[in-house]
Amino acid sequence: MNHFRTIAALAVALLCLASSAGCATYQFGNRSLYRADIRTVHVPIVQSDSFRRNLGERLTEQICKQIELKTPYKLADADAADSILTARIVSESKRVLAENGLDEARDVETDFFVQVRWVDRRGDLIMSHTDIPIQPLLVNVSQATNFVAEGGQSLATSHQEAMFRLADQIVGQLELPW
Repeated sequence: MNHFRTIAALAVALLCLASSAGCATYQFGNRSLYRADIRTVHVPIVQSDSFRRNLGERLTEQICKQIELKTPYKLADADAADSILTARIVSESKRVLAENGLDEARDVETDFFVQVRWVDRRGDLIMSHTDIPIQPLLVNVSQATNFVAEGGQSLATSHQEAMFRLADQIVGQLELPW
């Protein structure tokens, strides 16, 4: 009986040792989703090719909020930052999806197309989520939102929702690929 207990104890000890060895490199929390060599990010004002005013500033604000909220990175000035995240609103459009009997817009879609680039201090590209060995210079992000004027929504509320969704997509690109 004593021999059986010794073998059982040895088996349990080996099982615990084997299972803990597999988890030795496992990391908990959001730190494992992001690059360990990057601690700070500089986000210059987003450039905008649109004629609508303040779109770049509004997107910059949303990106900064999302970085602070969802990543371990801290925002920093260009001189002190480990990396720089630049973005450009390439296009912004608005189109009517549905009209009422008086030819007034009922459902309107706004659409944004943004190019994003994330580089380290040396200027080397960091963000690249492609399986193709040729690395792109930019990551393209687009977002469409709808608004119904009769429901109290406006172009401003639609743009705000689009900015939030764009920032969420852009900051999501900062994660390491699985």
